[in-house]
Amino acid sequence: MSLRHMENMPFHHASPPGAQRQCWKPWIFSALVLVLLVCSFSTVAFTLFPLKAVSEPCVAKFGPSPSKWQMSSPELPCVSQIADWELKILRDGLYSIYGQVAPNTTYEEKAPFEVRLRKNKDVIQALTNNAIIQNVGGTYELHAGDIIDLIFNAKHQVLKNNTYWGILLLANPQFIS
Repeated sequence: MSLRHMENMPFHHASPPGAQRQCWKPWIFSALVLVLLVCSFSTVAFTLFPLKAVSEPCVAKFGPSPSKWQMSSPELPCVSQIADWELKILRDGLYSIYGQVAPNTTYEEKAPFEVRLRKNKDVIQALTNNAIIQNVGGTYELHAGDIIDLIFNAKHQVLKNNTYWGILLLANPQFIS
């Protein structure tokens, strides 16, 4: 096929006589219905399971330097320190876990780089990129008795003077019985 033939080719195929073109209205209607369903579900969920805002802040942070736990409110704690990098949850609630992991780029041992955020020994987040400083955490529903920890494959894999993590109680769920 030469280029001359391509110059005369139409960009679209003509519809046969009597054929209807696709209409955009059903797609918009479907999207609108989906948005309304999501909004309705969210309203029902927050009505049945309201979250009560925390009246007193409850925050705990470990690191960077000095490497020790710092608690915001010792009078009404939501967590207790078990060890370095490990906490026990004392109150049910919605928590925000936050932190920063600074890899030691000079680390050359056999163990591969891996940092794990765990809840009751189950990994909820794993970091394996040792080339850049990474953020750790998220928002989690935690219950009294849960154990949260941040562990490393080897103790010299991270720069502890630039690595920290913390937890903040956001809200307490108020279930209607």
